[in-house]
Amino acid sequence: MSKTAEAEGALETRGIEPVPDAERTAKTRELFPTWVAANISVLLLTMGASLVVTYKLNFWQAIVVAIAAPIVSYGLVGLIGIAGKRGGAPGMALSRAVFGQRGNLLPGSLIWVARWGWETINAVTGAYAVLTVLDILFGIKQNNFLVILTLLLFVCVTFAISGLGINVVQMCNKYATYLFGIFSVLVLVYLIINTDWSEVFGQPAGKTSLMVAGIGMIAAGGVSWIPSSPDFTRYLPRTASTKGIIGNSIGGAGIVVLPMVLMGSVMAVSTPDLASAQDPVSFLGEILPMWIAVPYLLIALVGMLLINAMSMYSAGFTAQTLGFKVPRHWAVSINAVISLIFGAILMLVATSFMSSFISFLSLLAVAFSAWVGVFGADMFKRKHYDAAALIDTTRASAYWYKGGFSPAACVAWAVGLVVGLLFTSSTWFSGPLAANNFLGEYGLGWVVTIVVSGLLYLALPKPADTTTAPDESEAAEAMAS
Repeated sequence: MSKTAEAEGALETRGIEPVPDAERTAKTRELFPTWVAANISVLLLTMGASLVVTYKLNFWQAIVVAIAAPIVSYGLVGLIGIAGKRGGAPGMALSRAVFGQRGNLLPGSLIWVARWGWETINAVTGAYAVLTVLDILFGIKQNNFLVILTLLLFVCVTFAISGLGINVVQMCNKYATYLFGIFSVLVLVYLIINTDWSEVFGQPAGKTSLMVAGIGMIAAGGVSWIPSSPDFTRYLPRTASTKGIIGNSIGGAGIVVLPMVLMGSVMAVSTPDLASAQDPVSFLGEILPMWIAVPYLLIALVGMLLINAMSMYSAGFTAQTLGFKVPRHWAVSINAVISLIFGAILMLVATSFMSSFISFLSLLAVAFSAWVGVFGADMFKRKHYDAAALIDTTRASAYWYKGGFSPAACVAWAVGLVVGLLFTSSTWFSGPLAANNFLGEYGLGWVVTIVVSGLLYLALPKPADTTTAPDESEAAEAMAS
């Protein structure tokens, strides 16, 4: 927790400007509940079911997948989070040092659109969770008024949490971690008592190649958080443990991913339809007894609230880097309004459009991977970020480069994006390399995107770095005071 936030109260007023060293007093252990909350998602249950139903893996193989996936994806989250402690600024602000002040608008705009798109989907799913609970407990059936009311409440609570800032987000994440632990015990007791374990352990082993595909499928969800990682590490001091950042990122995600994926894989043995459920919230509300269904739906609702709050929190910074000259909390409100409008359209007018909308957003998500490849490769050599140059958007900025663009970064990002789309398949678009090869068929195009964009960036000539490293002695003195 930063001294700035402590002094100002609950509302965080700092935007994309780098946090001064004297105010960077956070602890790496605070990242643990952050990434716990970011993974409390019902989709992990359906993914776990898919490992058994679609990929034909057995219980032991599902364990390997559930352990390896967060190590891969949140290992990358932790690595990119190191940039936050180096520069003390949000990820998309630090990205200006890599792409240039104008060049950063290219990945920033696509990442921003993908964020508000998924925030809309989460808001709709959260509203349906509330409607399902009302139906189960009180027999209240869905109508247009309730649809708008529940959606409005979900978006307003999300905006309140994300708008207030890092302290409130972290506090909610901490209590959500406790709540998730209680929920996991309840489900575990239910599964132990009601599962035919001989059938679970009697499942034959699947192909090793499908285990790799399963790891890629689950890890892909964590990739979308990588650009946001510095947003939650920028209050860490420069001396913060790198191992602590990576370890808490993996540990926080892993403690959720492992049990949720295993729960889904165990439940799929007796209820295989879970793997293909279009609305897993309502589906599980129907197949589980009330004493476990209601707590499940409530924890699912809390999880979606916090995932959306964290996403909106980061999206506010992205909006500021795109040129919205408003305070951070008002920048967050832009995404809240968009989520409310599009959520109402999806729930009331175009529910059949949902699958196509998700496919569109999945294609945009390739932009995350292309950014990760370039930004991550840049971190190999870059040890510091110039605070003044980051917020200076004029030609005088050290990060102006050539016309505001870093040619190497922009070219590598664009090429990686195009290559990734070649390997990507969705309901209404499939790249020419999305079939007849392992990478395309099993959704590993995001891996190709990261590798291609990263290697190309390292190979291309880059603009000279004319900035100077911060004075470490001054930073240490500021921290001590």
